[in-house]
Amino acid sequence: MNVMSKQPVVKRTLVFFLVPDFTLLPFTAAVETLRIANRMLGYPAYDWRLCSTDGEKVYSSAGIALEVNSSVADERRNLGGENRPNMVLVCSGIDIDQYQNKTVNAWLRETYNRGIAIGSLCTGAHVLAQAGLLNGKRCAIHWENLPGFAEAFPQAEVYADLYEVDGNVYTCAGGTASLDMMLNLIGQDFGENLVNRVCEQQLTDRVRNPHDRQRLPLRARLGVQNAKVLSIIELMENNLSEPLSLVEIADDAGLSRRQIERLFRQEMGRSPARYYLEIRLDRARHLLVQSSMPVVEVAVACGFVSASHFSKCYREVYNRSPQQERAERKLTIASSRQSVAA
Repeated sequence: MNVMSKQPVVKRTLVFFLVPDFTLLPFTAAVETLRIANRMLGYPAYDWRLCSTDGEKVYSSAGIALEVNSSVADERRNLGGENRPNMVLVCSGIDIDQYQNKTVNAWLRETYNRGIAIGSLCTGAHVLAQAGLLNGKRCAIHWENLPGFAEAFPQAEVYADLYEVDGNVYTCAGGTASLDMMLNLIGQDFGENLVNRVCEQQLTDRVRNPHDRQRLPLRARLGVQNAKVLSIIELMENNLSEPLSLVEIADDAGLSRRQIERLFRQEMGRSPARYYLEIRLDRARHLLVQSSMPVVEVAVACGFVSASHFSKCYREVYNRSPQQERAERKLTIASSRQSVAA
C-alpha cells in the first residue's frame, strides 16, 4: 500500500523515444516531474528508459547528446515480456518534417495495438501522425509547427492547446507543457494532493488547463490595447486560407472601412490590408521552413490566387523568394548536421 494515499501502489514504466534534434526542455520537464513525484511518494512509482532507433546516443537540438537504454528492436521484444512499458512518448523538436522511419512507425502501431498508451512531446505528434495513429484523434503540437502539420495531416484534429489526452493518446505542445501533461498523469494516479506537492517542489504556482493558450494573448504579444483592433486581428488570423475582404471585416466589427483604416494606422502603423498580408506571409514562411509542401500549395493555403503573386509579395517583405527561403533552410539543416557529426 502507498502510505501517503492509502491506495494500492501504482507502478508505471515509460519509454522516451528520442528523435535526433529533439528539444531538451520538454524532455527534461517531463522526466523531472516524474522524478519529483517519486521523491514525494518515497518509492519509484514511475520508472523510465530512453530509446533510440539503433540504441546509439542521440543529439538534442542544443548539441547535447544523451545515452539511451534500448533500441527500437529491443522495445519490440519488450512488448511481450516483463519489460513491457505502460507508455511510449516520442520526443522530437526542430526539422521534424525531415524525419521518416518506417520501422519506428511499425513499432508505434504495434505498441498502440497492444493497448499501451502512446504520446508525444513538442513536435512528436508528427511521428505519431506518420504512423497513422492520430487519424480522428485530438492532438496538440507546438504553435510554430501547427500550420504545416494541419496541411500534412488533415485527418488529425490538431489544436493549439498545451496538451491533449484522447483515449490512450497523449500529446503536448512542448516547452513547459510537458510538465502540465505529466502532472495530469500523476493526478490520475495519485490525486490532487501529490500534484500540489510536486508543484511546490518545482516552484510552479498552478497546474495549467490543457486548453490554455500556447502563445501570449494578442494584447500582450502585440502591445495593442484597443479591443476593436484586437478582435479584427483575431478574425484575420482565423481566416488566412480564404482572406476576408475589408467590407466583410467591417461588417463583422460593426465599423466603417474608414474607421478601421484609421484605427490600424494609429495602433499598427500600417493599413489593415498590409497587416493582413503580413500575417498571411508569416504563416507561409512557417509552412516553407516546417514542411515539404510545394510552393504552389503553400500559396493556396495562405490565400494567394497564384504562385507568382505569392512570390512577388514574399520577396517584397522578406527580400528573398519562397524558393530561396526553403533552399537556405535546407542549407542550414545540412550545416548543423555536419557540425554535430564532426
